Amino acid sequence: MARTTPTPPDSPTIDAVGLAERVARFKARSLKAASKVSALKLALSMIDLTTLEGRDTPGKVRQLCRKAVRPDPADPSLPHVAAVCVYPTLVRVAKDALSGTKVRVASVATAFPSGQADLAPRLDEIRYAVAEGADEIDMVISRGKFLCGDHAAVFDEIAACKDACGEAHLKVILETGELHTYDNVRRASDLAMEAGADFIKTSTGKVSPAATPEVTLVMLQAIQDFHARTGRMVGMKPAGGIRDAKTAVTFLVMLRETLGPAWLTPEWFRFGASTLTNDILMQLTKQRTGHYQSARDYTND
Repeated sequence: MARTTPTPPDSPTIDAVGLAERVARFKARSLKAASKVSALKLALSMIDLTTLEGRDTPGKVRQLCRKAVRPDPADPSLPHVAAVCVYPTLVRVAKDALSGTKVRVASVATAFPSGQADLAPRLDEIRYAVAEGADEIDMVISRGKFLCGDHAAVFDEIAACKDACGEAHLKVILETGELHTYDNVRRASDLAMEAGADFIKTSTGKVSPAATPEVTLVMLQAIQDFHARTGRMVGMKPAGGIRDAKTAVTFLVMLRETLGPAWLTPEWFRFGASTLTNDILMQLTKQRTGHYQSARDYTND
């Protein structure tokens, strides 16, 4: 049953100039070698290793799961990633491949990536993915309804998706590249959290721009304000366009200084990525051996 749309405090207007200045300061930070290694390992443990292509096969998903558990076979001391994210029809393959590990299975749902379908089949898709073994569901909001100002409908859809998840966690994808303004990103973040989101997520990875530092900071600030007002922690997942370790570390600095150390865990922060993993592994090899390995030494995801 859909919940009644609450009337939360009005979302604040975003100061774009101030936002850019804060992001520039975060980007200018540098870490000492020991801290950098710790940050890179933490980032690795926060990755949702993702394959969302029409050509995905059970074999590709099983290979991805092996990498998720042991990102670098030459260095067994490295942590496993947080989750493997696949389409609903491949959830069972991932669940079986990850049996006995602590790597979770995430699935996109609700007519990903467009969200352009009636609510009933979108809810059925969530229930199917959960029945197949998904621990987490990444849903997309109806951006068209949001941009038309029908926020109550978007709220009710998110709440219905949360109910359909049962025990699975719900990550709500805002697709920030289609929301046009930082003010809209903030409003959508507030709306998703009020409707019951366990995580808010920037993007599907199919639209550009995706997880920019600026929209991520807007969403982190929304989480901060929501937690101060309600006491409930909500997770954050930037996804799309995060390809290098340096960018990932900048995001962790933003996270630490905005939300604090309680969020510095895969339980509350994720990177949605496919190519980020290899760059982190290359940087860790450089810190350990003093030289880079070739990108050819790692599997392509």
